[in-house]
Amino acid sequence: MKLPRRTFLHLAAGAAALPFAPYVARAQAYPSRPVRIIVGQAAGSGSDTVARLIGQFLSNHLGQPFVVENRPGAGGNIATEAVVRSPPDGYTLLLVNSANTINATLCEKLNFDFIRDVAPISGLASFSFVMEVNPSVPTNTLPEFIAYAKANAGKINMASAGSGSTHHVSGELFKMMAGVDMVYVPYRGSSPALTDLLAGQVQVMFDATPSSLPHIRAGKLRPLAVTTATRLEVLPDVPTVGDSVPGYEASSWLGFGAPKITPAAVVERLIKAINLAISDVVRVSPVSARRDGYRLACTYTGRQPS
Repeated sequence: MKLPRRTFLHLAAGAAALPFAPYVARAQAYPSRPVRIIVGQAAGSGSDTVARLIGQFLSNHLGQPFVVENRPGAGGNIATEAVVRSPPDGYTLLLVNSANTINATLCEKLNFDFIRDVAPISGLASFSFVMEVNPSVPTNTLPEFIAYAKANAGKINMASAGSGSTHHVSGELFKMMAGVDMVYVPYRGSSPALTDLLAGQVQVMFDATPSSLPHIRAGKLRPLAVTTATRLEVLPDVPTVGDSVPGYEASSWLGFGAPKITPAAVVERLIKAINLAISDVVRVSPVSARRDGYRLACTYTGRQPS
């Protein structure tokens, strides 16, 4: 049977589109059930706060729950491995942060390759750290603290959210550049570290500004310096570490990732929804781009969603 040319072309075009049909349908149906956001930091941490804020918007916008699941420990490696081993279907997301890139070079043996096994989705925010002490420490300024630490070498405990965390690296960078000796005490996340700092079990910590700000404002912690190159709007009277230790600067960032080979259409849908989430936060609060030390950043580079 000889088909008319127009009929043949229509059939050929339909056949060519068939392999893509499942992906299009999958993207249109996504999400059809709850989505997990795996966070490698403890509940109440700065990372956890961002994940819950964005997750709530995504739940409302996409019609399915985006549930935050905290899996702290090992500098975020436990959470990362859980995501890497999950099906690449868009229903398990990873809250990525600076610790993931630190661990890629710090840890010789991991059960995954972060660059190879995690597909990037979107950046979310960057934030600064604040160097703070328990009020029992007899120093009010960073120069005073440096002198005190040198006079009490090996007697001051420095808490962190875990080995390889940005908290840890920020503290170690300070120790090296200021020439002080402090005892490193790792925790399974910043929240338990902060709890012990408040209780006086440890004396100093480099913590994400958002999670420490309420305690600073309540007078329960004493800020000595912020880790950014310039002062923060939320802590205008607190100097930078670089004012006393020239050249020092540290910050962290957050984003979303997913298992490799997650369908591109699903990733695109997530990018657009996350873009809207960030825009909504900025719209609701004009100062939110610097609120509590966060700098929100929309990273979708394609056509803005309607």
